[in-house]
Amino acid sequence: MPVSVDHLRLRTGPFLLGLLLVAATLTACSGGDSRTTITFFQFKPEAQAYFQDLARQFEAANPDVRIVVDNPAEPETALRTRLVKNDVPDVMSLNANGPFGEWATAKIFRDFRDEPIVDDVNPAYLEVIRNLGQGSRGEVNGVPFAANASGLLYNKQLFAQHEVAVPRTFDQLIAAAEKFKAAGITPFYGMLADYWTAQSPLAPLTAQTQGDTFFEDRFAGETDFQTGWREAMEKLAQLFRYTQPDPLSKGYEDGTAAFAAGDSAMLLLGSYAVPQIRASKPKFEVGSIPLPATDDPSRTTLVSGVDVVLTASRNGEHPEESQRFIDFLMGEKVMSDYCKAQVAVPTRKGLTNTDPALADVQPYVNAGRIVGFTDHQFILAIPLGPLLQEFLLDGDVDSFLRDLDDAWDKVAKRRTWGLGAVTS
Repeated sequence: MPVSVDHLRLRTGPFLLGLLLVAATLTACSGGDSRTTITFFQFKPEAQAYFQDLARQFEAANPDVRIVVDNPAEPETALRTRLVKNDVPDVMSLNANGPFGEWATAKIFRDFRDEPIVDDVNPAYLEVIRNLGQGSRGEVNGVPFAANASGLLYNKQLFAQHEVAVPRTFDQLIAAAEKFKAAGITPFYGMLADYWTAQSPLAPLTAQTQGDTFFEDRFAGETDFQTGWREAMEKLAQLFRYTQPDPLSKGYEDGTAAFAAGDSAMLLLGSYAVPQIRASKPKFEVGSIPLPATDDPSRTTLVSGVDVVLTASRNGEHPEESQRFIDFLMGEKVMSDYCKAQVAVPTRKGLTNTDPALADVQPYVNAGRIVGFTDHQFILAIPLGPLLQEFLLDGDVDSFLRDLDDAWDKVAKRRTWGLGAVTS
């Protein structure tokens, strides 16, 4: 039977009315928010609420901009996935490590060298960023926001109680370990279930013993780990002889909790572990010093990596708004408040963190006696952590160094990372 036009109107009327209502609603929503939206990719799970609040503060002071904060569960994997899809976030907070260097070299990030905020940053931390990777020679592909101090954490109460001097040389460090061991106290708490914890003491030991041009020479094929890292590895193995039995069964959270309970005199970790330790309410003050790797205190340097670097998409659609947000985050009060909460080292010139846990490392920062993490010159294709874990269980220095050289050489020909890698 033919359908009349009037019948069609009766049947489609409600449907069309619904579509009109939806369209009107969408128009009202979009019309009511004309702000520019930028995405802020934030990698630190413990700082989610903190950065959410900062985004709201920025929006209040910049009513033309809306910040969408993305806090993925697996940030590095999530970012890699986005980059494959060419979906680069407008602004990012990242750890300044090997993958960051790869992405900088791949020209994912903006060049900030001409931005005024860079002039306010400690030059030593800009050098750390450049040494990881650059889009082209001379670029600064991220703005250092917060640094850490990796060395030795110690229980000030136990040191005073047993009249142990704070070590300034490697021999003094071993002597302190011997004294605590004789007193029935575990000198260092081993946490090898999380193999990255062994990379913390590895960094200062290698930085102080490998030679000033080691990685330049290694990338050029003019030296190897068997030559440059032997002293550091022998000393690392020596330190791990003073841990509790079976360090492989304990991880980072076990170690920080045990240290907080007074079950070890020292931890071979950095300032980043202090908030975790304090969460267990220790009854003593935590001290920290650079880890001495030689018997010459004048050669001791502080390993201070850029724990949080701020960067932005090289080809983002909203460069002005993105830079405005980065400048806001780099403000003195924002940085000081963050570093106070996280026991971190401010990267701006003239700013210091007066937390007592940083008292003995701040002079090194002020004097520029800092170096970046040597393990940040590695990428995931080189299994440094697992090889290190195996080495600290079997103690075979020759096998570790040989395997590390082999793993390095397998990927070195397609190098896109490390020491400011510039491929064109």
